[in-house]
Amino acid sequence: MADYIVRYGAMRLLGVFTASGGHDYGRGASVITRTNRGLEVGEVLREDEEDAVATLDDPCEGQIVREMTAEDKIEAQRIRQMAGDEIVTCQKYIRNLGLQMNLIEVEHIYGGERIIVYYLAEQRVDFRELVRQLAAEFQTRVEMRQIGVRDEAKLLADYADCGKPVCCNNHLVQMPPVSMKMAKLQKATLDPSKISGRCGRLKCCLRYEYDTYIQIRKELPRIGSLVMTPEGSGKVIGQEIISEQVTVITEDRRRVPFSAADVRTLTEEEKQRYRDQTPQRADENDNSDDD
Repeated sequence: MADYIVRYGAMRLLGVFTASGGHDYGRGASVITRTNRGLEVGEVLREDEEDAVATLDDPCEGQIVREMTAEDKIEAQRIRQMAGDEIVTCQKYIRNLGLQMNLIEVEHIYGGERIIVYYLAEQRVDFRELVRQLAAEFQTRVEMRQIGVRDEAKLLADYADCGKPVCCNNHLVQMPPVSMKMAKLQKATLDPSKISGRCGRLKCCLRYEYDTYIQIRKELPRIGSLVMTPEGSGKVIGQEIISEQVTVITEDRRRVPFSAADVRTLTEEEKQRYRDQTPQRADENDNSDDD
């Protein structure tokens, strides 16, 4: 039996699923799967080739029961329509119990085995009574899942300001750590309103090219280093990482951009000769970037 990588659930989980009955499934096929949570709707992404599975972090395992039928699609649509009423019901019980939590989403598993309630909370919440009341209301198992703001965007966000679907609700399986250092290195604006995503945190896409920037920067002469250029010796005062260029202040005080391939670092003897011949000036002080 063939195995496939399948995406399923509101949190767009990934797992390796075995196809029952020897059936073959193409990319994008809508299927009914059996997971550790019960019967769920899933989407086949590809066969479980070794290189693809290696990119998954502790993938779950399950079984593809069948390709979705017309009846399955009608039932899935009915469950989605129920979600609005279930959210209203959950909100009512949360309000009645005075719980300090922000309800984000309610996921009703296709097979009816459980309902998963996603919520935000700044402090620990005692939701035992809430679970009892919801289980009695919905007549099924209720699971509470506390999430962060990035997960909230994954559940609710649609499009980013780039005009494309938000990454966390599209292809990202794990949200990568992102820092202001990454934005600074890529010379992105440091205005938080322009580099923050729908979750209010730094955009995940700032992480995508960061390793490439780091690798290219390692190959460029550092700011403050003495180099030989086609127009003589000088000191590096700036870097353009993506274009792989450096700005050099030459001996005659001109600021000239050069391709990194056209410059070389001076030898120790050349450096000493340069220092002896060139008076030190304030704007030539080393101001190397942080590593």
